[in-house]
Amino acid sequence: MLDDADLGNRRLTIAGCVRPLDDLTLKLLPDWLEHRRNRWPNAANLHLLINNQTATKTSHARNHWISAPMRGQDATLEGLLIDRQLEEVLTHGPDPLLAEVFGLDEKTAIRYASSARALMEWPLETDPATSLRTH
Repeated sequence: MLDDADLGNRRLTIAGCVRPLDDLTLKLLPDWLEHRRNRWPNAANLHLLINNQTATKTSHARNHWISAPMRGQDATLEGLLIDRQLEEVLTHGPDPLLAEVFGLDEKTAIRYASSARALMEWPLETDPATSLRTH
């Protein structure tokens, strides 16, 4: 919801969990909020992410609306969240505390940590797709 974005404290509340805003989100969120205000100045919808269909309603935007701006990739909000979680693991190293930070179950956190370890072992010059075929 709009009230869940706290730019001053670099936090975003998602499903009741307060999460710190990374630098990219902190840069893009004010731009989105300005675009949202300009595009739908009288929107009654208090959800943070809205579109043409939901601006005049109170329901949230569905996952598929983001695919077109993502140049036809099969993008969903869930996929973007998973990508963000994996990026965090790769940036800060595989850590079992992922379960706590992202509200993941233990098996998912272990899977992410294992994937990150495998990715971190590849030499920078190596194409991961090629490495998978040789291992």
